[in-house]
Amino acid sequence: MMRWHRKWEWDLATDGWSPVPSRVVGNEEYMPLPQTPEQARVAALVKETARQHARALGWTRREFLASGCGLAAAFLAMNQVFGSFFAVDPVEALEPAAFAQSQLRGQFIFDIQTHHVAAPRQVPWLLGLRRMGRRWNPDLEKDRGTMEDLYLENFIKEVFLDSDTTVAVISGISSATEATNILPPHKMAETREIINRLAASQRLLSHGLIAPNKGPGDLDEMRRQVENLGSSAWKGYTGLPFGSPPRAWWVDDERVAYPMLETARRLGVRNVCLHKGLPLSGGVEEHWHPKDLERAARDFPDLNFIVYHSAFRSLEASLPAARDGFRHSARVDWVTDLCEIRRRNPGLTNLYAELGSTFGMLVITSPLLCGHVLGMLIQALGDDHVLWGTDSIWWGSPRWQIEAFRRFQMPEALMARFGGAPLTAEAKARIFGLNAARLFGVDPGAHRNPVPRDFVSRMKAAYLEQGPLPSLAQYGWILTA
Repeated sequence: MMRWHRKWEWDLATDGWSPVPSRVVGNEEYMPLPQTPEQARVAALVKETARQHARALGWTRREFLASGCGLAAAFLAMNQVFGSFFAVDPVEALEPAAFAQSQLRGQFIFDIQTHHVAAPRQVPWLLGLRRMGRRWNPDLEKDRGTMEDLYLENFIKEVFLDSDTTVAVISGISSATEATNILPPHKMAETREIINRLAASQRLLSHGLIAPNKGPGDLDEMRRQVENLGSSAWKGYTGLPFGSPPRAWWVDDERVAYPMLETARRLGVRNVCLHKGLPLSGGVEEHWHPKDLERAARDFPDLNFIVYHSAFRSLEASLPAARDGFRHSARVDWVTDLCEIRRRNPGLTNLYAELGSTFGMLVITSPLLCGHVLGMLIQALGDDHVLWGTDSIWWGSPRWQIEAFRRFQMPEALMARFGGAPLTAEAKARIFGLNAARLFGVDPGAHRNPVPRDFVSRMKAAYLEQGPLPSLAQYGWILTA
């Protein structure tokens, strides 16, 4: 029988925490997935390495795992289990200076998908997963039902204090009413202003929300978000049914969506970010498919269509082909479809893929599948059309994702078979931030001040209790036997 647990509580109880997750974590939007045999082997190797190396360095295991040496140890373990996917030298797991001097430091990192929850909002539907989990774990009856891990204080800590993120976009989720929205547009704008004021420089931009299936009133809402809130881009969820009667929508629907796209054009906010792939519970699955982007991108060449999650449909559906080495099928549901749209339309240069959640899930479950997806996207769209996003802090700290991408190497077998190109330092720099900087009109070379570290303590977060070490925490839920 599978049981649900809070990830961080399970890690404490089993002493099994790893700086790079060794299982896919349910994040209040999605069901958690069981740990794979490969992930279990990685976890065991990290645990043993931490025991040995911490003793040699005179550290506690917690100190070791939270350090760069701990991250290096995790990547070495993954290489041992999966193959040589990560550029890491064994000396980095023993010498902090070696890790600090490793390659690809100092990039401009622009994370275009970050989240937090507006405290003290308690949103019933977002807490629905844990109620579901009580069927599998009666201990969850004791869960306090709050979401402090996802509040603003922890968002600032994880994104701007404990990771190398330079600039980010705070995003939200469309809802039927503002009262039920976990982070409505005015709260996104408020977060942006708080962080930029603290840093006395630009560190955060904010999304506006679009839901044209609500009716014509959404066009007025768009104008309000730009004129009053300074929204820098749009975020839409085509699979969520709204309106009367509730219906999902397509971005190429001339009656429903085109007035929205025309309004975006008139308002001068030309980045249209759409959740595609990773179907949300309560939505209409077919509407999460990217097929509607082909016509819309052709009809609105002056708008940028940014496909969040790169349209990746499902880890469970794609993993068998990866374990087979793609010998029987190289198809990855919906990502392949997105790539084919661009291949059919080589002039469709306003179509972009964002990596949030997709990279994080794939790189810890099957680096081969991760490389295949990255290779397809780069080959079809170009490395100048792939954008960095982490979906943090839904998934916890973005730090490990940044380090994983820094070190990720394109598998030679995939390049030989499919004709992909290696992930060069230049390509990674474009994906990490330069591409998004171009789209959002952000100067990568501008001076940016750090967010003061004492801010978190002033806002009652647990930063001082945890100590100055980065948390590298993974929030949400896991499944155990």
